[in-house]
Amino acid sequence: DGLMPVPGDGRYEWAGFWNGEDLPSVQNPAQGWFATANSMNLPPDYPYRERKPGFEWANESRFARISEVLAGLPKISLEQVQGLQNDILSIPARRIVALLAGLSSTDAKTQAAIDLLRNWDFREPADSVPTALFEVWQSRHLRKAFAEAVLPKAASELLPSSDMRVLLSALENPAGHFGTSAVQRRNDLLLTTLRAAFVEMEKLQGSDPKVWQWGKLHYNLNEHAFSSIVDESMRAKLDVGPIAKHGSEFTPNQSAYRLTDFRQTGGPSFRIVVDVGNWDNSRAMNHPGQSGDPENPHYRDLAPLWRRGEYFPLRYSRKAVERETEQIIRLVPAGKSN
Repeated sequence: DGLMPVPGDGRYEWAGFWNGEDLPSVQNPAQGWFATANSMNLPPDYPYRERKPGFEWANESRFARISEVLAGLPKISLEQVQGLQNDILSIPARRIVALLAGLSSTDAKTQAAIDLLRNWDFREPADSVPTALFEVWQSRHLRKAFAEAVLPKAASELLPSSDMRVLLSALENPAGHFGTSAVQRRNDLLLTTLRAAFVEMEKLQGSDPKVWQWGKLHYNLNEHAFSSIVDESMRAKLDVGPIAKHGSEFTPNQSAYRLTDFRQTGGPSFRIVVDVGNWDNSRAMNHPGQSGDPENPHYRDLAPLWRRGEYFPLRYSRKAVERETEQIIRLVPAGKSN
């Protein structure tokens, strides 16, 4: 099934392909929509032990947020789909911050951190103060400290971080993970790590929380493959960014990042909304542009639109495409007439 190394002596070669009808599917679901967001979505009765379509799934928080939005809409417009693709509400943030309700501290920095998160709407725009604090907290402090609190030292040292699903379950149901005085130990973990995150934010962006911003930490950089071997002026032509970024790993508009410098490592570079039945009314976005030539005006012109969650018209019919075509490139073999 691909989970373990096997001898390359021919005994474990592919035996063929599953037919389309053997793969997971859904038809006319009762709720009127379906979604994936890379989460585990195999139907309950699917024979996964036999067919094994996959083993690695993304955290379900993005799917949960998408479901939350779609469930509240009797119908959905193209504009609402665009908004959903660019949604930056973090369900893990909502659930973790909810655990701070009723908590307080005599330590000034800890209380200041609690106050910053208390009235947050859990959206994560680039200019957000609470987002900066929360993401530094959950990614650099809380998840690692949780592993150290509940695992043997030898095991926790092997983990760079905790799985978010496990973390949320343990924090919300502490008795099964924290032992005696579980709630108190859970609360101590929350407050201690939150203070550490506040102190780190002071080091990163200064002592005045009013000027903190998530986008000052979290950024997108389209680094060209030749970037490291060219001079600075050419690098400026080839690379696109850095661009202050919103969202996180757990928002529908995914923006996963590496812990060392918060540079985006995963997320949508291409978006599409198809108007089935009126195909010429479809919309799309491609980051950072439609040309691979750095001298072309369309090399990076879509980057600011992508960051703002905007789209360009995606024409479908030949007539509509020809009407908006601004350039045709013809590749003619040598010795052939145009």
